[in-house]
Amino acid sequence: MSVWTSKVGDVARKDVISVGPTATIADVARLMYTSSSGSVVVVSPEGKVIGIFTEKDLSRVVSSRVSYDAMVGDHMTKNPVTVYADEPVTKAVETMSTHRVRHLPVVERDGRLVGIVTARDIVDLTERYLAATGYSVE
Repeated sequence: MSVWTSKVGDVARKDVISVGPTATIADVARLMYTSSSGSVVVVSPEGKVIGIFTEKDLSRVVSSRVSYDAMVGDHMTKNPVTVYADEPVTKAVETMSTHRVRHLPVVERDGRLVGIVTARDIVDLTERYLAATGYSVE
């Protein structure tokens, strides 16, 4: 099977960083920094994706002088675009390109968070695919 026909859930990172909407901006920024992550997914108590807080959101919050004690739920990107775990990787690439996002939460059909795919992950996947087909990336 080609990497491009693989399911998103098979290539998504499962170690996605997530918080509830009452986490503070300071806590989320600290999580992003200590985990070297460009985003934190905000989930409901049931584990369903309700938002995402990215580096872009953090820049907006800092430049607007929002209190770092404010809740992330008030400053996240609400209802972010997601991709289903059972869809092909090409759907993730298309979704990221169409919606111009670099962090794409991966969900089950019921909306529960199961992973994340980033633009960096897609680049890494492409490099591995090209190397496996004999193409030298230098």
